[in-house]
Amino acid sequence: MVSFQDKEIREETLVPCYFFYGEENFPAYQFVDKLKEILISGEAQDYNIERFGLEDNSWAEIIDTARTIPLFLTPRRLVVVEVPQGKKETLSQQEKEILKEYFSSPSSKTVIVIILSGKLKRSTSLFKFFSSLSSSAVCLIEMKPLKYKALMTWMDRTFSSTGKTVTFEAKRRLEELAGNDLRRLNSEIEKLAIFVDEKKVVDLDDVNQVSGWVRTSPEWEIADSLGKADLTQSFIVLNNLFREGIKPEYILGTMVKFFREIFLAKLMLKEKNTDKKAIFKELKPHIHEKFGNFYADKLREFFSLVERIPMKDLRHFLGELENVDLKIKTSALNPRTLMESFLFDYCDFRKKEEITWREKS
Repeated sequence: MVSFQDKEIREETLVPCYFFYGEENFPAYQFVDKLKEILISGEAQDYNIERFGLEDNSWAEIIDTARTIPLFLTPRRLVVVEVPQGKKETLSQQEKEILKEYFSSPSSKTVIVIILSGKLKRSTSLFKFFSSLSSSAVCLIEMKPLKYKALMTWMDRTFSSTGKTVTFEAKRRLEELAGNDLRRLNSEIEKLAIFVDEKKVVDLDDVNQVSGWVRTSPEWEIADSLGKADLTQSFIVLNNLFREGIKPEYILGTMVKFFREIFLAKLMLKEKNTDKKAIFKELKPHIHEKFGNFYADKLREFFSLVERIPMKDLRHFLGELENVDLKIKTSALNPRTLMESFLFDYCDFRKKEEITWREKS
């Protein structure tokens, strides 16, 4: 038995289908994780957890899988169905018949979890069908963004699950930094639980040390894509930031900061008798050593870039970004197009340098 949102989940009381819908989808994925704990052993999860997206799969395929007898070490199967917002919310008559037939006699070995992220029109045939089924066949769960009081309660419950309690001031600070984004808050709470170690109460000072950088998540995403020199990821990140209304000046400044930190690290290694950890702490104070493997990975990744990117290339990249900044300020050229052009040249350059690096190693 495990709990979910302070409610017990027992294998014997599960229903054949859970239909999550709404703008806050994190609870749905939490629920899936909890079901995995009670239904499927770790070594069998690869075989008995099936994931489908309605953009690429049909209800006929999903139901065929739901009827299939699970393999290997567990008698149960978990089927997760993701419904894209605003799409695939209409059922054909044939699909209704397929689903109706299945739920008239659902497989006792399978639990289906449907996750529809975003606003849902209750008039859609998909919602009407599942809401017409009996409560013994389907459980409908609306995922609403949590408001202040409910959010505070959620944070208390999440901290408690880590064996910690949290002060009111610390919760207020987390809300200020991350809003009511449960996925981000959950991630910060996990980091805080590791950071405070044996300390039982998480306070405002802990949050400021560990989570003060949460608002800079666009900065984190940009730095990650630049570090990997992954053109596709870089374009996706850039597209998302512009779509979210992040100002071009901020995006460009963050890109400059990425190269400037590597530039400074190279200077500090050359001119100061300072070890790598001290340099990393000065340049990236939000990544604390108490983060364990996460800290070690980021330290290694950062100094790998410091070693691999020559000083002359760093000067070149910073010069190119200065040109982008000038064009944004003095011409009618699209800022996004200018940044995409820079990213294309940068990622292509890094790809060629990577080949040279391997040949030398």
